[in-house]
Order: sequence, then C-alpha cells, then structure tokens
Amino acid sequence: MNLTQVLIVLIVLFVGWYLTFSASRLDRLHHRVETSWATLDSLLQKRAAIAMEIVRESSLDPATSFLISTSAHAAREAVISDRSEAESVLSESLKMVKEIAYDESLELPSELLIELSDITNKIKLAINLHLEAVNAARNVRRKIIIRIFRLAGKAPLPVRYAFEDDVL
Repeated sequence: MNLTQVLIVLIVLFVGWYLTFSASRLDRLHHRVETSWATLDSLLQKRAAIAMEIVRESSLDPATSFLISTSAHAAREAVISDRSEAESVLSESLKMVKEIAYDESLELPSELLIELSDITNKIKLAINLHLEAVNAARNVRRKIIIRIFRLAGKAPLPVRYAFEDDVL
C-alpha cells in the first residue's frame, strides 16, 4: 500500500467514526428528551391530583371548585395535542387558589399548599431540563452532516409546548 491509499483508508475510517459518533450522540439526545418529558409528565399528573385534593379538602365556592376540578381532569386526560391548553388552564386555576389561600379566606390544610408549592418548583425544574434537552437535540439536528446522511432517522423533531412558559 502506498501513502495515498493509507490516507484514503484513514479518511474513510475517520468519516465513518464521526458519523457513528454523531448518530449515537443524537440518539442519546433523543433519549434525554423522552426521559425528561416522562419526568415532566409525571409531575404534571401529580399536580393535577393535588388540585383535585384541594377541591375535596377546601371550602371553595362551587364555581371555583368546578373550575379547578374540570381543569385538573382535563389536564390529566388530555391528548398530547390538547395538553398545552389544558395545562395552561390548570395553571391559571391554581394561581387563583394560591391568591385565595393567601387572603386567608380559604380553609385549606397548609400541607396541601406546601405540597402544591413543592410540585410547582419541581415542575419548573423539569421544564428547564426538558427545554435544554429539546434545544440540544434541535441544535444537533440542524447540523448539515446530520441532515445529509439522515442520521436522525425517523425520529420526530423534539417540540416545546406552550404551557412550559406559564406554569405557576
């Protein structure tokens, strides 16, 4: 083998290694998006359950109770395409509960308010992690080498949801 052939083989090996590395990195980023969404989804489900518990254990007026319980139920049962709107409505309903609770006109166990505050903080953190994962995956998918060699395969482009901007 002469020097030219060795260089060609080395270049082909390097390009193959780089493509494999890029594909596995993108796969890890997609996995990170999926796991961050699963974490966020479970926290959102817990928040809806806390909202239902607030309705059961508080002295809210019937209209407010109905609003919170229907928004919590809608958030728990929403399909992914309707999820943003349902979560936004629940966030607004829970903001109203916090305002009422701080006015002391609501008879509500303080542990529920603490639990609501804790879950809200966890949701904010989970949203940040999810958005980081989505942005990282999108940035890698924008690279020309990823698009030319179709290294993303059939994986859908990660999306961010509108409700992620207005959680409590």
